[in-house]
Amino acid sequence: LKMHGGGPAVSAGKPLDAAYTTENLEYLGKGVCNMQQHVENAKKYGVGVVVAINRFTSDTEAEIELVKKAAMEAGADAAVMANHWAKGGEGAKELAEQIVEVCGKTDKSNFKFLYDLDLTIKQKIETIAKEMYRADGVSFSEQAEKQIANYERLGFDKLPICMAKTHLSFSHDASLKGTPRGFVVPIREIRASVGAGFLYPLAGTMSTMPGLPTRPAFYDIDIDVETGKIIGLF
Repeated sequence: LKMHGGGPAVSAGKPLDAAYTTENLEYLGKGVCNMQQHVENAKKYGVGVVVAINRFTSDTEAEIELVKKAAMEAGADAAVMANHWAKGGEGAKELAEQIVEVCGKTDKSNFKFLYDLDLTIKQKIETIAKEMYRADGVSFSEQAEKQIANYERLGFDKLPICMAKTHLSFSHDASLKGTPRGFVVPIREIRASVGAGFLYPLAGTMSTMPGLPTRPAFYDIDIDVETGKIIGLF
């Protein structure tokens, strides 16, 4: 949340900036808008929303209270500090109790999906982009257009959509923090997982994890005991 409020970039393998390990209500106060949009999105499904605040050792009481207040203002049914990292099950007891309570109060008949499966592939993607990400619209590459036409021909157009997009921003661009507006989501490709039952558009430069071969490459990786060099990597 601090990063979404303008905090310094976080890089893997590098120490965290002091803004993340000491109290910084300014960054946090500006960044809670990101969480609030997540709460608003979840409420669109007609379900109860509980925000779990995963406590870090450096989090202060003032920071936790700020997040709780912001969550409730956004429409959450409860916002609870969870300290299971330090206290195990006991640290998550209050969270569990709140979830049970909110579930008991939630009218299941209010649940609704974000879109109707009978919408076109483009309409479903555009609904997600506009309703969840707050994008102005969606652009489709020539390849994506051809894939859509093919899926419609094969009868896969009634499948739900699972977006492949960066988790670091509501947009397709990881550098756009907080709650960005005024952007268009570019869809460069749409793949089908027919067995699993969904289509997954690739937004921006998002890549997917390759599947493993029948015979994993590690079988051929070893150490040359005479030179100490690793062999079989390439």
